[in-house]
Amino acid sequence: MTSPATTRYTLDPAPDALALAQDLLNTTGVGTQPDLLADVPSATGWLAQVLPDEVQLSATDLEDLRAFRADLHDLITPGTSATSVRHTAAELVLGADGVVELRPGGGGAEYVISRVLAEVLAGQQGDTWRRLKACKNERCRVVFYDRSRNNSGVWHSLKTCGNPANLRAFRARNKEVSG
Repeated sequence: MTSPATTRYTLDPAPDALALAQDLLNTTGVGTQPDLLADVPSATGWLAQVLPDEVQLSATDLEDLRAFRADLHDLITPGTSATSVRHTAAELVLGADGVVELRPGGGGAEYVISRVLAEVLAGQQGDTWRRLKACKNERCRVVFYDRSRNNSGVWHSLKTCGNPANLRAFRARNKEVSG
């Protein structure tokens, strides 16, 4: 799977189990980057790159997808929680090899949401979901996969978000001491 929304922020995509979830979260416009779910044509263009299946979206589907994206973002942002509960169509299938597979269902936004929720479930089961984080910079919101050994990352980019914030904090502390 390609991750055009994530790679436009010069980030490496999350491992397979969370790449689609991360990319959906990064469709939000930040800085000069547009919101890829702003209208049906741009959302359809993004979906054509991330899902091999052809997914048709209506204006209502787009509203549902944006609301789901906001709820998902709230779940990975410390101190917030999702505002609604999501239900989607999916089925559990027992393969001939004895492996149970979760297959997304529905159409339009419901299908996309069920695909993302299947990834979230896999990430929770594999204990990687907690590594998907929103940048601590409130003006940024870019979602990154924390690859640090102790899962302590807070900035999507130390250069663009971390260093300026750390410098502001340093100057504020020095001002308090000398003021």
